[in-house]
Amino acid sequence: MNIKENTATSDKDSLKWIGVIALLCVSMFGFYYFSEHSVLMRVIILLAAVGVSAFIAFQTEKGRNTWIFMRASHTEVKKVVWPTRQETIQTTGVVLMMVMLVALIIWFLDTILLWLVRLLTGQGG
Repeated sequence: MNIKENTATSDKDSLKWIGVIALLCVSMFGFYYFSEHSVLMRVIILLAAVGVSAFIAFQTEKGRNTWIFMRASHTEVKKVVWPTRQETIQTTGVVLMMVMLVALIIWFLDTILLWLVRLLTGQGG
């Protein structure tokens, strides 16, 4: 691919992105401008505009790369070995017990420091 073809593709992609942004802005403006109309109809039109914008965006180089990345991420998520229900419950229990233990330690230190400050400042004790 030579420089002229790359520049032409880049210019086309830039125009597509400008169109995507313009379509999204106009659709959001219309959603609020026509507030006296049915919410359902406005949402349907807004979702259609988002869908058309996404379709146009995926026709660009960055859009294609994003789509490839999303598919690869989906494949990687399928490879993850998820914990069993019992492992999840046990891990949650350990986390909760550690949180309570740290809370008790901090409360104990706070109480001792409060007593020490009161003793040193003569406010009680």
